[in-house]
Amino acid sequence: MIIGIIFFGSCSKKQDAFVKRKVSFNSDWSFHLNHSIADKDTIGTSTKWRILDVPHDWSIEGKFDEKSPAGYGGGSLNGGLGWYKKTFKVAAEDSTKITSITFDGVYKNSEVWINGHYLGKRPNGYIGFQYELSPYLNYGEKTNEIIVKVDNSKQPNSRWYSGSGIFRNVWLETTDKLHVAQWGTYVTTPKVTAENASINIETTIQNQYTSSKKATVTTTIFKEETKVTSVTQNIEIGANANQTIQQNAQVESPVLWSVAIPELYTAVTEISVDDKIVDQYKTNFGIRDFKFDLNRGFILNGKQVKIKGVCMHHDLGPLGSAINTRAIERQLEILKEMGVNGIRTSHNPPAPELLDLCDKMGFIVMDEAFDMWKQNKTKYDYANDWDKWHEKDLTDQLRRDRNHPSIFIWSIGNEIPEQWNETGVEIAKELARIVRQYDKTRPLTAAMNPPVNMNIDEVTLQFDKAKTYFNAIAKSGVLDLIGYNYAHQTYEHHQKNFPNTPFIATETTSGLQTRGYYDIVSDTIKKWPVRWDIKFTDGNPGNTVSAYDQVQTPWGSTHEATWKVIKKHDFLSGMYIWTGFDYIGEPTPYEWPSVSSYFGIVDLAGFPKDVYYMYQSEWTDKTVLHIFPHWNWKAGQTVDVWSYYNHADEVELFLNGKSVGVRSKKGDDLHVMWRIPFQTGTLKAISRKNGKTVLETEIKTAGNPSQLKLTADRSTIKADGNDLSFVTVAILDEKGILAPNANNEISFSLKGNGKIVGVSSGDPVSHESFKGSKHTAMSGKCLVIVQSGDKAGRMELTAKANGLKQSTIVITSE
Repeated sequence: MIIGIIFFGSCSKKQDAFVKRKVSFNSDWSFHLNHSIADKDTIGTSTKWRILDVPHDWSIEGKFDEKSPAGYGGGSLNGGLGWYKKTFKVAAEDSTKITSITFDGVYKNSEVWINGHYLGKRPNGYIGFQYELSPYLNYGEKTNEIIVKVDNSKQPNSRWYSGSGIFRNVWLETTDKLHVAQWGTYVTTPKVTAENASINIETTIQNQYTSSKKATVTTTIFKEETKVTSVTQNIEIGANANQTIQQNAQVESPVLWSVAIPELYTAVTEISVDDKIVDQYKTNFGIRDFKFDLNRGFILNGKQVKIKGVCMHHDLGPLGSAINTRAIERQLEILKEMGVNGIRTSHNPPAPELLDLCDKMGFIVMDEAFDMWKQNKTKYDYANDWDKWHEKDLTDQLRRDRNHPSIFIWSIGNEIPEQWNETGVEIAKELARIVRQYDKTRPLTAAMNPPVNMNIDEVTLQFDKAKTYFNAIAKSGVLDLIGYNYAHQTYEHHQKNFPNTPFIATETTSGLQTRGYYDIVSDTIKKWPVRWDIKFTDGNPGNTVSAYDQVQTPWGSTHEATWKVIKKHDFLSGMYIWTGFDYIGEPTPYEWPSVSSYFGIVDLAGFPKDVYYMYQSEWTDKTVLHIFPHWNWKAGQTVDVWSYYNHADEVELFLNGKSVGVRSKKGDDLHVMWRIPFQTGTLKAISRKNGKTVLETEIKTAGNPSQLKLTADRSTIKADGNDLSFVTVAILDEKGILAPNANNEISFSLKGNGKIVGVSSGDPVSHESFKGSKHTAMSGKCLVIVQSGDKAGRMELTAKANGLKQSTIVITSE
């Protein structure tokens, strides 16, 4: 593999003007996992390697282990110590340039060597970092070898599944010795109106020549492919020095970035010496104006916008923590359909691809830095690295992320143990100073649990003023926004408790569900577990949780309860629900054999749970009529039927053509319910407004499972070796009705230039491999993920199960 970077001449088109400074360095790595203590901490000539591409997560390839040191909180999947190596060549003409390697994230404790030279260590697995390779490289035909050691052997070090390995992208970057520094631009829009936007571009230039240089720096702003404006400045920069310059431009009639129209601009910075372009650097940004108002909440471009957000961990379900852009995009598409407009990156710096997609798709991002500070939450977590690394890690996160228009809030920590004392206040002040040093355009918060403890009686909703006490960080005045984790009963008192600081619900709800499972009685609220620190011994058979919105954690609420409060008051800026998707690990309220969470509105495979449609009916303009549960029960069994609906006054329910009643939402109700005896047949719901039908939907009793049906989210994908097709496998009866209780084991095979990279049913108790070629369905559904190869062609995916008619689907890569 020979690496070379091509430079293009300048013109008025953005794509032609942009120099490809970096190339993907993901392919053809060799990997070795130390399997025992006998392997020690070394590799040698006898070490056995396998070839793979990164991003790569070795933990997701392992077996679920009840005795895993990661614990059930970590998904019962093991960490360990792994090695990666890669050989490559660098073109001779690049010997006068600067060559660097960038890792977007390696979990964790990575150490890197190039040709035997030690480059450094980075404990934090979630932050990107760069090493210059130039002093140690061989050029021309002689090869180079890079080695990366990844040590995730000390467990537990995370409260959720982390994954292990080089799990984000790797890049090789080649520049002239005079270039824009890494994360070297900072674009702000200090004044924005409908007629005009002021653009400030701060650029850090790095000169690695041994002599001073005179240069011209031109920054051109593009909207899509069209040049908008440009600004030029002459500089003289000393030898082996950095210089930061300020440039100002005006954009007439700007198209403002919003959640509905996330319009992006691009600033292309060119450095020229003697009329020759030596470096070009691209920065995407958005033009928008916003504030958090004490009385009106979140204001974006002059309009009040309620933040309807979700928290997301970094894993991608059956793909583990190995980043894939299409997998993230699919998650965001599913959430967007629900009406979500906000993402909290809980509780660590996210992959750059997530932020790029949020920029393009229109999400309000809370970019979070830490889950702990100096005090540990688990024995081997980041607190052990805090003193040496927190300033560097936070600084790098801010410099990397601050140009993203989707980011509106910085969070400096989640449920930090020090939040109740002055130690926490001093740390918060330090972190706030760092944040404001690198970005003064966004507010900062901390996710506190809670900001104020008001000792509210759950029945009378009255509180004892004598027992009200404040979180030390919340009361310190260091925060721009008061971040509430849970405690929804206190939201309405926010303006009295914090009269000078706006509100944001950083983490809410923690409702629990298993997709497709329903308790008999739905109108009782269950708090599972009884307390966070007491082992849960009750529950349902098979570690299931009812999919009615009736089970919550003791610190949280049902989905409806918190949204009713947020919805009611303008000063409540919005909320980030725990969580958008289920994730691996933290299987509250259960322990082993459960290995993934129940919190998600969408399950681990990407299949929505019923409460998804409550939010869709409230958060979107789509006309919604959703009834549940399924209609396969025992004869005469009493069943509660719920309906989420909107754009209508009432819903009438029919069983086998006979009306069982009309229901209307009263007051702040968000659903209606019927309690009826089961009869085989058809449930039909009709929503009406002013007596006219708005929408109809029905559920039928399914017969015995008879056949499989495959449905791809996209039947044509890119032949780039990365793109994915997510294929839903449904188990149907002979009439094509979903069999809601079917749990058949399904086997998969694929013909063509591609591979199966993940399987899942969303079952939190399943111990089947996500990387296998077979999987057991849950509630009639399963997911298989197909990845393209690097050659165009036709792929045929076939699903088989004993006693069922098989199904085949064609996926084309081009």
